[in-house]
Amino acid sequence: MPVVLEAFSAPPSVRLAARILGWPFKWLGYKGDPSQPPATRALTALGPAYIKFGQVLSTRPDVVGDELAAQLRVLQDKLPPFPLSEAREAVERALEIETDTLFSSFSEPVAAASIAQVHRARLAETGQEVAVKVLRPGIERAFRKDVDAFYLAARIVDLLAPQARRLKPMDVIRHFDGVVQGELDLRMESSALAEFAANTEGDEGFRVPAIIWGASARRVMTLGWAEGIPANDIAAIEAAGHDRRALGERVLQLFLKHALRDGFFHADMHQGNLKIAPDGDIIALDFGIMGRLDEYTRRVYAEILFGFIRKDYKRVAEVHFEAGYVPADRDVDEFARALRSVGEPIFGMDASRISMGRLLSYLFEVTERFGMETRTELILLQRTMVVVEGVSRSLNPQINIWEVARPVVEEYIRDNIGPKALVRDLRKTAVVLARFGPKLPGIAEAALIAQSRPAEPQRPARLPWVVLGAALTLGAMGIGVLAGQML
Repeated sequence: MPVVLEAFSAPPSVRLAARILGWPFKWLGYKGDPSQPPATRALTALGPAYIKFGQVLSTRPDVVGDELAAQLRVLQDKLPPFPLSEAREAVERALEIETDTLFSSFSEPVAAASIAQVHRARLAETGQEVAVKVLRPGIERAFRKDVDAFYLAARIVDLLAPQARRLKPMDVIRHFDGVVQGELDLRMESSALAEFAANTEGDEGFRVPAIIWGASARRVMTLGWAEGIPANDIAAIEAAGHDRRALGERVLQLFLKHALRDGFFHADMHQGNLKIAPDGDIIALDFGIMGRLDEYTRRVYAEILFGFIRKDYKRVAEVHFEAGYVPADRDVDEFARALRSVGEPIFGMDASRISMGRLLSYLFEVTERFGMETRTELILLQRTMVVVEGVSRSLNPQINIWEVARPVVEEYIRDNIGPKALVRDLRKTAVVLARFGPKLPGIAEAALIAQSRPAEPQRPARLPWVVLGAALTLGAMGIGVLAGQML
């Protein structure tokens, strides 16, 4: 606790209160591994959900300091492993085959994180070198205990801090719970990897390992072995002659491209889940936490980013109101002025001090004043933005995130917002409406029959809406045909 409070420069009053409140419960805690640094030891002892929190902090030395960040990096892939014998038993139970029959070799753990550990192996049938990921024994129960504690904390916040209800603490924990449940089923991770690989197949300088479906199950996942330097080993990256500046920029641009172009992005992109291949490609690993954005949310997000890049704070404010992020009874001009007070100081900073984390912190203060509620669909996106920026800055401390993000956001805006996008949307709408074409006569007949009956007081007639819908269908279909000829 003292280490964390020191890293966040907590005032003396807060440190004293934390010590007084924590002292009666000290006997309940776990001592952890005395050989580990204090912060790492504490989070490891608390449980896997707290380790996830530490992994996020480990990517932000600009927030917690270099010393604490270095301590917390151990949480990414160097936690104490469970015995090899248990891993082999887990593989045999999950795949219903002897380990020695499936693999000609099966190593001691090469990496161990909060949920699973990884073994290097070789398929007996093909000789292919693979990585075998195995869930920790009892991890489901351990996570359930942590998440239940989070639910309790959220309920306490709801009861005792009415001003924090706009942050929807229960919804946030529910969202986290759903993410965790997906991460504890490696079949879901295998599916996510396959989808992500298909989406990113053409991305230059980026690749993901291939899933081996025949050797994967709920608690075991096998994929091609990825040879490379861990992204947190800066000295080795430099020694190999890789361009750290280019790597830092590519990490950020790839994330934005995946979030905006595909609406499906890697939501756990800390250094422990990235490797630098001998040819300089970035290799992504661990697909247990993936983020998904619908097309509308992507457009809103892109317009907000683009507005900040262009310093068009009025447009940023309007987008927040149009999307319903800010209550409609607030003043849009006042909100735009508040956003300017956030953006201008940041854009005036030296490139090395421009921080997405700082921007989100300032925005948090502004949105609190304007009653903006937490958007659970954006939690993973915002969290990952902070993590990715930390990774990019560790590779290139002088990176200017706005200049690097600009070409990706501009390309998305050009292709997805404007006349061309409108025509494409209308064509999609026509296709959807055309599928329901056979039902339109029945809908019209039912509406006409209902119209002939005595209308209930103050009940609007449905026929005009049916006629309007049919007209829109025909119009949209015509536009769709025209769009198909244009595109």
